[in-house]
Amino acid sequence: MRPLAPEYLPPAWPASLFPAGLPSARGRIVAGLLEKVGADGAVRDGCRSRVLESALTLALLRRHGLRHAGARAGLVRYLERHRTGSLLDAVLAETALVGGEHPIRPEVLETIVCQVPDFAGARKRALAHALFVMLGASPGRDGWDREAFDVSALHPWAVVQVTAVRAVLGRAAGQPPLSADDLALLVSTQRRGTVWEGNLLIHLSVLHALADLPGTSATVDEGLRTALLHQQSDGGMPFVTDTDTWSTVTAGLALHTAGAPQRVLHRVARHLVTVQQEDGGWSYTDRARLSDTDCTSVAIEFLHQLDPCGYRDSIRCGVEALIAVRGADGGFPTYGAGTPSEACMTAAAVNALSTKDRLPHSTVQSALEYLTRIQDQDGSFPPGWSRSRLHTLFRVHLAVGHSNRQASPSVRAMRERITSLVCADQRDDGGFGQQDGSRSDPISTSYALIVLAGGRDPAPAARAARFLLSHVRSDGSVDSPADMVGPRPFPYRVPVLADTFTLLALGHLTSRIQPFRPLTPGPRPGAARPAVTL
Repeated sequence: MRPLAPEYLPPAWPASLFPAGLPSARGRIVAGLLEKVGADGAVRDGCRSRVLESALTLALLRRHGLRHAGARAGLVRYLERHRTGSLLDAVLAETALVGGEHPIRPEVLETIVCQVPDFAGARKRALAHALFVMLGASPGRDGWDREAFDVSALHPWAVVQVTAVRAVLGRAAGQPPLSADDLALLVSTQRRGTVWEGNLLIHLSVLHALADLPGTSATVDEGLRTALLHQQSDGGMPFVTDTDTWSTVTAGLALHTAGAPQRVLHRVARHLVTVQQEDGGWSYTDRARLSDTDCTSVAIEFLHQLDPCGYRDSIRCGVEALIAVRGADGGFPTYGAGTPSEACMTAAAVNALSTKDRLPHSTVQSALEYLTRIQDQDGSFPPGWSRSRLHTLFRVHLAVGHSNRQASPSVRAMRERITSLVCADQRDDGGFGQQDGSRSDPISTSYALIVLAGGRDPAPAARAARFLLSHVRSDGSVDSPADMVGPRPFPYRVPVLADTFTLLALGHLTSRIQPFRPLTPGPRPGAARPAVTL
């Protein structure tokens, strides 16, 4: 996600073409992010409450008649406020609050399944069905495709989730109980006070799968107490305990593009070194052990940008972790060798691997060719880990740019289609939305601006910058709707990511503007602000 090297960019744009408030807005965001860097170097900002986990928790409490009256009341209040939200949230909240068996609405299931990659369609249909059964809806279906429960090419999180789903749907259909091995797998995720891999959704799904099985009541009760440790002040429950490592790697890279103080950047880097996994990769949180391509790739880019020699051992291990999961098709998956390759993860890996000079030419070239094969005719790609299609677009665009010397005609054509799609998507207000028909939002606009910053016409970039600056608050924060999804297509919100991607996009833009201008963060009441100079 780092900016392209100057030799890969068109001529610079004069500063006079861009909003005069650009330096001060960037300064406010930088100052706000610097305040979020902890003494240990981590950037911590909690995942906000989500209807899905809140509904599952309330359903468990009601199903077992357990106490926790205060927690239950908070969940009810939270879900009541979301009965008029999006279609999916409204139906989930209504199902959990009303209780009793009712049919699952087909249009809701289709809303879920149509937003996931084809390779996950059968599995996500079963997951969606099981989630509503957990909330009390009628089963309504007898047979399932075997593909929905095939765990042969799944990472550990998905294996546990599929096992829980199979248990819930099987019990609803009157099938025999879980095998001893499956039961042991689910129980192994339950430890007092600890949410396995930091994932509340999987934790709650396992509890629903174990509920009513002989000898599991104490496990379910203890698991609920553990889950409720993460109930938030609004009464709701989050998707995950935190996304601290993902927030840290993205914030570190964004702060580097803005010329933040080296001492702070090295503090961030030292923290990342301490949470690097044994396989050389990084996970979204230090509570998890399963590393992923996304966090690993951005960590490599950040450490390389900051000090490629000082962090060479961590970078080398990270690169080895990426190469180890590379698919036979040339692409890269999100989690683990042998799992399906994906566009966004392949682009992320190429961006990281492009920092290395001695990789075989075929490693990057075959990854880029994989991307050309799965690009749609309109320039877009299959759904990734963002609600915004622009997320994958900007990362593929950068992957081609960083690998400019290895770009074949088909790869260059792929990049041109991305540029054309992004330019055509710009709205009258200068911003961009997550999908066709969506309102403009800062995160989607940030993704688009990164693409526009590599173009020749400054006008679209200037309009996008004006939109972004209008959403930067006085304290440097940026408000934007939920963008990341997990599991697909359920969105979750971590507010600091809006600040991070806005700053990253403005960093890409500033790399095209000459002369660079000094940034002096604006004052905030009661706080001294460090000066930041580019």
